[in-house]
Amino acid sequence: MASRAIGLTTTSLGGRLARMCRPGESGQKGASDHTQGKGRPLKGAPTTWLHRNLALWSRVLAPLQPLDAPRARATAWDASWPLQRELTSVRLARRTVTAQLGDWNLEDLADTAELLVSEVVTNALCHTRGPLRLNLQVRGSRLRCEVEDTDPAGPVRRVVDTDAEGGRGTELLDLLSEAWGSTRTATGKTTWFELLTQTPPPEGSPASD
Repeated sequence: MASRAIGLTTTSLGGRLARMCRPGESGQKGASDHTQGKGRPLKGAPTTWLHRNLALWSRVLAPLQPLDAPRARATAWDASWPLQRELTSVRLARRTVTAQLGDWNLEDLADTAELLVSEVVTNALCHTRGPLRLNLQVRGSRLRCEVEDTDPAGPVRRVVDTDAEGGRGTELLDLLSEAWGSTRTATGKTTWFELLTQTPPPEGSPASD
């Protein structure tokens, strides 16, 4: 697997919008005068298009956790770990996934999940910049593994020589996973794959989407 590594600016959309609303920058005269107390809007204060959209984006971006922290654990069948940009993170990711599958009584998926997560994490380390995060979820009869990064460019298939030692990540994903892909996110992208469990869905796990 390979993807195009591109540099990203460190300024977030929320930060740009916030600066647009600062006095003297937003173009709205008196935009900072319609508050009282701890920044609460005065009753009857005018609402501009910019303020409405800033509030909308604030709600959209508020739940996002930085990739150097675990993602919010929605259920007992969600797990998440930040990964360092080190080669040892590949081995750590394999061990972490194996241990978590043992806790979920899904040891039958450990070998395949370990191989595929190694490929996906290695690709992220080689072809992206910035922090990484590994996520595991059980949804019904499916195990979903995700690696998040800050590069929006998705994986690119390559033609690999028969004697090449690497570059067959996409072939392994095609062969061993039930489904896989790459999804753009507000912070970059998520590369994911899914495996079917060989046992009944764990009791209490959410239904598949």
